[in-house]
Amino acid sequence: MSVFFEKKSGNTIDLIREMMGGYKTATGQTVNAKTALQVATVFGIMRVLGEGVAQVPLQLMRESPDGRKREKAKDDHRYDLMESQPNAWQTSFEYRETVVWHAALTGDHFSFKSKLGNKLLELIPIDPGRVTVHRAKNLILSYEIRSDDGEESKFFPPETIWHVKGPSWSSWEGLDSVQYAREAIGLSMAIEKSVGALHKNGVRPSGVYSVEGTLKDDQYKALAEWIEHQVSGVDRTGKPLILDRAAKWVSTAMTGIDAQSLENRRFQIEEACRFFRVNPIMVYAESKNTTYASAEQMFLSHVVHTLSPWFQRLEQSMNVNLLSKADRQKGLYFNFVEEGLLRGDAKTTSEVLLGYANGGLMTPNEARSKLDLNPMDDAESDELRKSPRIL
Repeated sequence: MSVFFEKKSGNTIDLIREMMGGYKTATGQTVNAKTALQVATVFGIMRVLGEGVAQVPLQLMRESPDGRKREKAKDDHRYDLMESQPNAWQTSFEYRETVVWHAALTGDHFSFKSKLGNKLLELIPIDPGRVTVHRAKNLILSYEIRSDDGEESKFFPPETIWHVKGPSWSSWEGLDSVQYAREAIGLSMAIEKSVGALHKNGVRPSGVYSVEGTLKDDQYKALAEWIEHQVSGVDRTGKPLILDRAAKWVSTAMTGIDAQSLENRRFQIEEACRFFRVNPIMVYAESKNTTYASAEQMFLSHVVHTLSPWFQRLEQSMNVNLLSKADRQKGLYFNFVEEGLLRGDAKTTSEVLLGYANGGLMTPNEARSKLDLNPMDDAESDELRKSPRIL
């Protein structure tokens, strides 16, 4: 897809951000989307969100005019597009994972809607850093997409772009999560670097090596080189230090325990998780107070309070941007099948499906279809079981 024709300088804020390489923090670290992903917690959070949404089956459904029946709209070309392959190089899982990573980390995701007439052929994801959203005085949005080198750009009308917004203040573009979480992420980066430097020099690196008398320049240089190669470094940790000329070694550095680096790192995990509303247990930051029962409730809370809002956000965005008003009036809508989250838990799956079938919410054959099993031939398997009324 070639879309860059018009020479145009970039947005001033974007140019400054590119020159600075991101957002400066109090720790001196520069934070942008790429450097943020170098923090293990942020990368873990993105995987939790992206894979959590991508693993759930996505289907295009059709509701009958009276609202009593629902069926998969497999005869519509968008069913296969969203359920299997949105573009030539991505599966549905990979594509939805990309959508969530973009929207969660930068606040926005953009996909170009490749069409033949009114038929949607492909959804082509665009790097959010290449897109600037403009709003005209008449409130109409347009999307300026820049080439990789930033020298060419072209404007696209809103009907050609699928724009997924995260939480928004302006209502027409999402809040940049990295910008607002930059101090928490920057502190995590600074702690990682300081701990790395501490271990690089043998955990207790700094100190004073004092000798009697005055050292000449060549003696000072030779001693400095000897300390650099024979004293510092992880491979020297725990080994004895041999001194001569009544020399003394006085340590002046804090250890990892003195600096409370472990406690700080745990706290920064929680801080990053707060920004993305992900329970720390989901990135394997376990608490001593966590029990099996409490962990189970935390996983349930993750589905209800973290993943479900993403399902709703994407479903409504797809219904508005990938379906026309006429399509919606015909009963078409996109739906994430959250039961897909039960995969891998045989006991829970069995209990839920049995409860649905025996409680009259689902026919036995509908329950079998959830497990990809062929339907039973008897007529009773296609009928709802009537449970006794509770008075």
